[in-house]
Amino acid sequence: METPRWPAEWLRSALVGAVLSLVSEGETYGYLVAQRLADGGMGVVKGGTLYPLLARLEQDGDVVATWREGDSGPGRKYYSITSAGRERLEAYRADWVAFTQVSTAIITGTKGTS
Repeated sequence: METPRWPAEWLRSALVGAVLSLVSEGETYGYLVAQRLADGGMGVVKGGTLYPLLARLEQDGDVVATWREGDSGPGRKYYSITSAGRERLEAYRADWVAFTQVSTAIITGTKGTS
């Protein structure tokens, strides 16, 4: 199945919530986050987009990162969500639902019709 090519601005607006959501499911590393985004249908998110986002989430206190040596390869930086990150994710989810409902109604022409 071919993944649709979403407009870049759509991906940018959804990426913070998607990444926080994936990290909230358990400790993970960047390559696995990218793989799960692609497998979930969001398409390929390049490292030049993903790793700066993870760094901002770490700087903002939403995730913490720990470095681990690799068993048979290079080391990896693992990310875990913080309590502040969980709060941000819950707020993001609520806002996202409200925003998508309103924007869908306007875009599909159903806003104000009953």
